[in-house]
This record gives sequence, C-alpha cells and structure tokens, in this order.
Amino acid sequence: MIEVRPGGRRRIDRVLNPGYVRGLADLSLGQLRERRDEAAQEETDLSYLRRLLHARIDIVRAEQERRRSGGGSIVDQLAAILSDNALRPARGSGRYQQLEPSRAGEYRRQAEALVGNADLTDVGALSDEKLAATLDDYRGEEASVSRRRREVQDVVDQLNAEIAARYAKGSASVDDLLAAERADDA
Repeated sequence: MIEVRPGGRRRIDRVLNPGYVRGLADLSLGQLRERRDEAAQEETDLSYLRRLLHARIDIVRAEQERRRSGGGSIVDQLAAILSDNALRPARGSGRYQQLEPSRAGEYRRQAEALVGNADLTDVGALSDEKLAATLDDYRGEEASVSRRRREVQDVVDQLNAEIAARYAKGSASVDDLLAAERADDA
C-alpha cells in the first residue's frame, strides 16, 4: 500500500501534503508551474506502477482461467494476455501524459515484491491458494495506487486551475510564457 508520510521527503509526500495547494494565489507563476510539473511527474509514475500491476493481475487471472478450462501453457498465451491489457478501453480518469516514468525500476521491484518468493514467470507452479492470495495482493495494491493517483490528479487540477485563472484575469501572459521558453531553449 502506498502510504503518505506527513513531513516525508518523497515526492508523493510533498505533493499530497495539504500545504502543497494552500495559498496558491501567493505563489509566482513559475512556482505554480514547478509544483504542477512535480505533481504531474508523480501522476506519471503512479500510472506506470498501475499499468505494471494490471499486467500482473491479468497474468494471474489468465492462469486461474487456464486451470479451470484445462487450456495450454500460460507462456503461449502471454503475448495475447498483455496485448489485451494494452488494447482494453481505459478505466478511471486517465489522461495523456507527456512525461516518462522517473522511477520505473523502483516500481517494478515494488510490484514484483508483492508475490514474495513466487516467480511470476512460472505462475503454473503456484498452488491455487497462493495464486488467489497473489491476485488479492495485486488488487489491493492496485486499489491503493489508483486512490493515490486520483489524489495527485486533484492536486494537478487545482494547480492548473490557478494557472488558467491567472491567464483569464490577464495577470499571466502567453507572450511571457513563450519568451521564457525561448530563453530556456537558448
């Protein structure tokens, strides 16, 4: 489960700290954008972890189905299982993300640690009970990640709303933004 530690040093601890979105009107536009970008990166990382968990859930469910139906090897079905996950309509509040996950290795290890000593490359070797317990663990973790992701999305939305309000009021200018981006590129 993804816990948020008050006063913690991790990005998720900062982004989900209630003070992160308090007093937004007092921040400079640059500070708002920095916070928004930090929160958007956290959302991207949580989305990546969620996709990893969905893939593992699908593999475990496919193995359970294979056992019920007496089908062939799960390895032979792996490409179809994973592509079904990728092609399935999006669930929840997905958004287009330009960012790449910044902690892919850490999240992959976290997802793999959920099965303890069981190696998911050989789900066929797991007992029915261990397979069911693994599925429950993955589903619980996915629910936790999804909940935190929605919380982070709310933070991103609040920051974007403040930025948009400044443009609407005229206290921020697209011309200034473009000039700043040109200066950064130079």
